[in-house]
Amino acid sequence: MATGLIALLDDIAAIAKLAAASLDDVGAQTAKASIKAAGVVIDDTAVTPTYVVGLSPSRELPIIWRIAKGSLRNKLVFLLPACLLMGSFAPWLITPLLMIGGTYLCFEGAEKIDSALSGHGHADATAASTVDPATLEEQKVSGAIRTDFILSAEIMALTLAGVSASNLVTQIAVLAAVGILITVAVYGVVAFIVKADDIGLHLVATGGGIGRSVGHGLVKGVPVFLQILAIVGTAAMLWVGGSIVIHGLAEFGIAQPEHIVEATAAFAQTVVPVLPDVVHWLAATLVQAVFGAILGGIVVLLVSAAAPLFAKHKA
Repeated sequence: MATGLIALLDDIAAIAKLAAASLDDVGAQTAKASIKAAGVVIDDTAVTPTYVVGLSPSRELPIIWRIAKGSLRNKLVFLLPACLLMGSFAPWLITPLLMIGGTYLCFEGAEKIDSALSGHGHADATAASTVDPATLEEQKVSGAIRTDFILSAEIMALTLAGVSASNLVTQIAVLAAVGILITVAVYGVVAFIVKADDIGLHLVATGGGIGRSVGHGLVKGVPVFLQILAIVGTAAMLWVGGSIVIHGLAEFGIAQPEHIVEATAAFAQTVVPVLPDVVHWLAATLVQAVFGAILGGIVVLLVSAAAPLFAKHKA
């Protein structure tokens, strides 16, 4: 009987070790997938605060909560099952879909640069100011959730590509963990960003010497931070989109762009012998971002050329 008890305890210990190993694997895969999706996450964080511009401060947090719920629904209700089905029955679709998403990221990044240089964004803001607040809120929330769906699809596809060799339970756990983690992180940061100036004003009005200094810093620093975040988000889109497309082309046998990236990174290491790994990454990232900007610019030109044709057909 003692032998049976020892055997049972051994079995329990083995199961516990297996469960712990599985949890460690899920945690490691989640962290790895989150890092891969960092460029998309940065852009999502940079874009979302713009959806509360022009609305009452009292509606900022409710709007962000509505968008966050829509984002979580996008990831867990629609995209997670779709990713599992695709991974099980059509894994060959993962790379083409990633490349389509990468091309879209390049297009978005190039379009932001074009809007900044041409001033289209100011015209859009002026047009939005003529809409009543309730309608404007609905438009912004629905627009944010649509944009989030595209970015979330890219995040989930990147995650699926990283865990496609794992078992079904691990895939579900990692996809769900990444979806929840990224949604909480993005919209938690966004909520702080959009309320930081209000916190600053409150500290200026009621705080002591240090509190007023912190308040003034927040009031002056948040707009600058948002501008920097927008720039970083655009650069991240071009880098992530370009790297996805380059890697996808290599999988389809078109390896020249990937060879150019590696050759440029290796050359940079010989020119700058300090911190070789950092120099290699920076050089590769720069080439991928330039590729993304060129690809995105081409798509922007094609869309601009096609827009009058679609408008004429619709009329």
